[in-house]
Amino acid sequence: MNAMMELCISTLTQGFIYALLSYGVYITYKILDFPDLTVDGSFPLGAAVTAIMLVKGVNPFVTLLAALFIGAVAGFVTGFIHVKLGVRDLLAGIITMTALFSINLQIAGSNLAIERSIDTIFTSGPIMAIMGNSSLIYRKFVVALVLAVVVKLILDWYLKTKSGLLLRAVGDNATLVTTLAKDKGNVKLLGLVIANALVALSGAVVCQEQRAFSSTMGTGQVVFGLAAVIIGTTLFRKLSFFKATTAVLIGSVFYKACIQVAISLGLPANLLKLATAVLFLVVLVLGNKQKGGRSLPEAADVSRSGR
Repeated sequence: MNAMMELCISTLTQGFIYALLSYGVYITYKILDFPDLTVDGSFPLGAAVTAIMLVKGVNPFVTLLAALFIGAVAGFVTGFIHVKLGVRDLLAGIITMTALFSINLQIAGSNLAIERSIDTIFTSGPIMAIMGNSSLIYRKFVVALVLAVVVKLILDWYLKTKSGLLLRAVGDNATLVTTLAKDKGNVKLLGLVIANALVALSGAVVCQEQRAFSSTMGTGQVVFGLAAVIIGTTLFRKLSFFKATTAVLIGSVFYKACIQVAISLGLPANLLKLATAVLFLVVLVLGNKQKGGRSLPEAADVSRSGR
C-alpha cells in the first residue's frame, strides 16, 4: 500500500470516528437549537474513562459502553442546570465543560499513554479473528466505518420513534410539545443526554485509535462538530433523499480531508487550530451566502426533519 493510499484511508478513518461527535452536535445544534459547549468536556471525558479502563485490563468494547454512559451523565448535568435550575443554555454548557476539565484530570491525569501490549477495539480478539490478515490501518478503517454507519442507522431509527419526533419538535415548535402534555424541558434534557453520550463515544474511539489520552484533546471539538454539520447540510440541503445524518457523516469526512490537505501542504502543527477556525469561518460565510444573506443561525438551520 503506497503512502498516498494510506493517507486517504487514514483521513477517511478520522472522518468516520469524528462523525460520532458530529452526530451529537447535530442533535444539540440543529435539532434542539442548543449551543452546547459541554462537547469540549465530554469528548475528553470519554477518552479519559476509556484510557484508564484499558490500562486496568478492561475489555475495549466494554470501555465504549462506559464512555457512552459517562457522556450521558455529562449531558444530563448540563440539561439539569439549564432545565431545572433555569440557567441559560450557553452558560449551562460552559459550567459543565469547566467542571469536566478538572474531572478528566482526576480520572486520567494530564496525559496517559496506552501500551502497545494492551488490546484496543482495533486489535482485540473478535476483530483479529475476522481481519487478522489485514494491516492495522485497514482494520481501523473498517471498524470506524462500521461504528459510524451503525450509529447513524440507530439515530435515524430513533428520530422516527415517538420520542424522536418529540425531540425534533422541541427545536421546531416547543409549543406543540407542550400542547401534547409533554414537558419540553425533559425532552430537551433527553436530547442532551443522547448527544453527549455520542460525543464521549467518539472520544473513546479516538483514544483507542491514538493509544493516548490528553486533557486538552477536547479543545475546539465543538467547532469541528459544527463545521461538519454545516458543511454536510449545506452541500446536500437540496437533495431530499439525503438524510441529515448521512450529510453530517460526509461533512465530517470532508472537513477532516481539508485539514489533512493543509497539513500536507506544510502547515505547522501549532497553527492547526488557527486553520480549523479559519475554515470554519469560511464555511459559515459561504453557508450564509447560499441562504440568501440571512443570519448565521438561520443559514445553519437546515431541515430538522431527520432527512
